Amino acid sequence: MAYDGLGEFVRVLEEQGELVRVSARVDPRLELAAIADRVMKAGGPALLFENVGDPVGPASAFPLLINMYGSRARISRALGVADLDEHVRAIEALVKAVAPGGGRSVGDVARAVLTLPELAHLLPRSAERGACQEVVHRGDAVDLDALPVMTSWPKDGGPFLTLPVVFTRDPETGARNVGMYRMQRFDRRTTGMHWQVHKTGARHFRAAKERGQRLDVAVVLGGDPSYAYAATAPLPDGIDELLLAGFLRKRAVRLVKCVSNGLEVPDDADLVLEGYVDPREPLRDEGPFGDHTGFYTPVEPFPAFHVTAVTHRRRAIYPSTIVGRPPMEDAWLGKATERLFLPLLRLQFPEIVDMELPVEGAFHNLCVVSIRKSYPHHARKIAHAIWGAGQMMFTKAIVVVDADVNVHDHEEVAWRVLANMDPKRDFSFSDGPSDQLCHSGDVPCFGGKVAIDATGKWREEGYQRDWPEVCASDAATLRTLDARWSEYGVPRGGAARGEGGKARVESRLQRILDAAKELTK
Repeated sequence: MAYDGLGEFVRVLEEQGELVRVSARVDPRLELAAIADRVMKAGGPALLFENVGDPVGPASAFPLLINMYGSRARISRALGVADLDEHVRAIEALVKAVAPGGGRSVGDVARAVLTLPELAHLLPRSAERGACQEVVHRGDAVDLDALPVMTSWPKDGGPFLTLPVVFTRDPETGARNVGMYRMQRFDRRTTGMHWQVHKTGARHFRAAKERGQRLDVAVVLGGDPSYAYAATAPLPDGIDELLLAGFLRKRAVRLVKCVSNGLEVPDDADLVLEGYVDPREPLRDEGPFGDHTGFYTPVEPFPAFHVTAVTHRRRAIYPSTIVGRPPMEDAWLGKATERLFLPLLRLQFPEIVDMELPVEGAFHNLCVVSIRKSYPHHARKIAHAIWGAGQMMFTKAIVVVDADVNVHDHEEVAWRVLANMDPKRDFSFSDGPSDQLCHSGDVPCFGGKVAIDATGKWREEGYQRDWPEVCASDAATLRTLDARWSEYGVPRGGAARGEGGKARVESRLQRILDAAKELTK
């Protein structure tokens, strides 16, 4: 399903009981973020703040939407389906169509998929005009202070745009890139552009610097919610993020030309900031910023983005999010990537059964992967293969378990790892690139990594005893218990491991309801 801007998505969320409207005046400096943080931590609803402004000034003309991706149901709806598994099955079918025997790289398969005739209608296409240009401000009329940009944490360097979908083109090849990079608002017409060193936007910036020319930039806010996800997806080089968005929403993205530069943007965007970055200018200090790691990233120099025009819908909605100590809304963007890109990872490494990127790992700190082990030291091979797979190179710790382990059950994973590992034998250390936001390494962008082999050990791996079996009740006895449980007179709450989890879920749901009631007072 495709959405005609955030307004339509808001209506869908409201119909599903997934959204709370907040009509009370809320300050975008700290107060709004603190509300969102509390609601996100409780697993609560999307929030539409309709009256955003400081206590004494006028309210912004733009309502602010936050936590729209903050549950499996909402991230699924944002990507046009009832559940993410629908997309997983579709991707698996495409992979089988172009590489039925496997053994091809993710990039090769992704590029081969582009040749499938059934995807031709999903390629981006140009349009004459769009809702994103119903209102146009140029030059001195540009005023970024009119946007309800949040300051999330007390020591942040200022207000930051946190869900900007940033469009650039490679100065050499003309290839489009769509990425997401935080933007600190410096003044009415200028922001920072936090292009981390490993990102494609930074590569375009370096290419423009070598040529001594400006780099056109367009920033899309809102529109179909699939755009923000596509901007975060770890696609192989040469794959257009807008094709991914078209695939997810089952409709091609329609593009209109910007009014002040040569880029094209989706016609259904809520707001668009047009402008440029000039590599010949000195960099500007940006930060600090309370980031998705849960820690502040320091002040560092980054390019300045100069806004030459702002266009928007007449009834535009400003999208935002808050990042910080997990769990946060962005965890569900990461979960979507984990699910949607697993079929591509399996294609290259068919022994992989499943993968989990725990929320507490803030995307790059931990990966748990289960495998069908078929030769000695297979786990180490998989760990090193994962470190060689695109942005998985940033992963700090990889834990490999056997195929029968449910990697999404953290209690089971912890039990297996702690029981199976011999630290001296099963820990292997390496080093390599780290995410620029990671503070643990002695130097930026580089640090140590660890792989933990928590699989059962074989004699060929030096284990001199018989590896023990897991003890569990037999299937026949369990069927008898299920059939006769009411006869025993024992409360169902004590029936099996996991019922405590149900109580925790019920408690969390109650906290969500309480939070929603407080917001609507």
